Amino acid sequence: MTAWGFEKHDHTHCIADGVEAVATACQARGLQLTPVRRRVQEILLSEHRAMGAYEILDTLRAEGLGSQPPVVYRALDFLVKHGFAHKVERLNAFTACNHPGESHTPAFLICRQCGAVVEAAAEPAKGALGAAADQVGFEIEQTVVEAEGLCPACRNKGPRNA
Repeated sequence: MTAWGFEKHDHTHCIADGVEAVATACQARGLQLTPVRRRVQEILLSEHRAMGAYEILDTLRAEGLGSQPPVVYRALDFLVKHGFAHKVERLNAFTACNHPGESHTPAFLICRQCGAVVEAAAEPAKGALGAAADQVGFEIEQTVVEAEGLCPACRNKGPRNA
């Protein structure tokens, strides 16, 4: 499993590849990737940051694909439920999954200056958290790992602003 990271890359290529991966997974699972769901996925892939539902709704509204919050929330619910997007709890926002269709536990690295969000692989149930849970007989079913800091570009810009 590879991460996109904070490095520069062909963004057009990753958007197309991401949408194609979601479309392929939907077809294989018998899921319907409606035009609104597809467009929400494209919007999420267009940025490497988490986006709020209303920010996504503004884009859909401008494109004539929906003007009411339930439109975007239904699309986001579908994408999150099937592993094509994730909710970043810290930001109450959503980001496209780097590995749609793969079973994994993501960790989110959030730049507090530019808002970039990178999904990295994490296995907290196998580390210290897993050991603590084992000690008390607790079975971890889901974890949310989010870290806030500065991405390489923001770190290199100079003094750290609070």
